[in-house]
Amino acid sequence: MANLKAIRVRLSSVKSTRQITSAMKMVAAAKLRRAQDAIVQLRPYADKLNEIQKGLSAALRDTEIENIYAERKKGNGRVLLIVITSNKGLCGAFNANVIRETRRIMSEKYREHSRRGDLAVITIGKKAYDTLRKLKCNIVADHSDLYSGLTFDRVSSLADRLMQLYITGEYDTIEMVYNQFRNAAVQKLTDEVFLPVSMAAPESRAVVTADYIYEPDQVAIVSELIPKTLRTKLYRALLDSFAAEHGARMTAMHQATDNATELIRDLTLQYNKARQASITNQLLEVVSGAEALNG
Repeated sequence: MANLKAIRVRLSSVKSTRQITSAMKMVAAAKLRRAQDAIVQLRPYADKLNEIQKGLSAALRDTEIENIYAERKKGNGRVLLIVITSNKGLCGAFNANVIRETRRIMSEKYREHSRRGDLAVITIGKKAYDTLRKLKCNIVADHSDLYSGLTFDRVSSLADRLMQLYITGEYDTIEMVYNQFRNAAVQKLTDEVFLPVSMAAPESRAVVTADYIYEPDQVAIVSELIPKTLRTKLYRALLDSFAAEHGARMTAMHQATDNATELIRDLTLQYNKARQASITNQLLEVVSGAEALNG
């Protein structure tokens, strides 16, 4: 039978762990509410902005007007991946899924680019940076500090830099890999093209067939609208990942708390059995000693 002191020590340790995981669950739930409100409020605006941008970009497709954000016919073939994770752990498979998908993209989709050295990575989140650095990936920048104050202005600065890298021909493709928030328990792993901007017609035919009157002119509107759409797109991806992180952490801590409660129940039962066995042995020793004296 297990030693009573060892069981007591382990029982005390598990109870302390349960208190920590329970507190972390409540903190994650509070943060999730704020993060969820932020992404839910942004989505309708971002969707409509993206719809208008696609309609205008499709309209430019049949004209001689150059769209500097569109796909280039000739380029250097270089690819930039933006990998978005969290700065902290204890959120289940949240970060591992993004890293796994990133490695799959590198080894399958951009295998030749990686072999030629034409594949670069920008990380947002310490977990992505630490893991990919150990894997000796070509990390050109890390922006994990964005989470210390996740605002549209700060994200816009990074988006502007990415647009400049594309316009100057440094990269021909820029993609984002991140977790999209669905609900507290579900995150959708997403691989999304940031640049080039798609020139395909949007799903809504009304946007294509509408006869717009452009003021001041179509070029000026598109040149202003596309950068604004891209800034919003990156900000939305970060808000999605931020909300998904807290949802994953809340779920993970809830499961950890339940596991600790079950383990405490098992250890308590084990402790009681060991204590009963100890008491029985002591009684047997007392009885045996008394019989020996009487004999």
